[in-house]
Amino acid sequence: MNATEIREAVRDILHRFAPEADLDALAPTADLREALDIDSFDFLNLLNALHDRLGVDIPESDYGRVRTLQTLTEYLTAKKTDPVERLV
Repeated sequence: MNATEIREAVRDILHRFAPEADLDALAPTADLREALDIDSFDFLNLLNALHDRLGVDIPESDYGRVRTLQTLTEYLTAKKTDPVERLV
């Protein structure tokens, strides 16, 4: 799975939790909970849905590192992509 596929998976799952949100207008550095008006329970469900789809565990200690679209995508890409693919 490459970075583009991961980004699309994140957007797809975000749309499920905030179907009315304009994800194209979402700033990559905006706090997802604030920008999409989702509570902490929905945020945890979002992370669980990402785990189910991508197979990446996000431990509670890393929740603060994945608060924006950019950091979430970067985090998942680093965990999911093949190390050789990241070097290219």
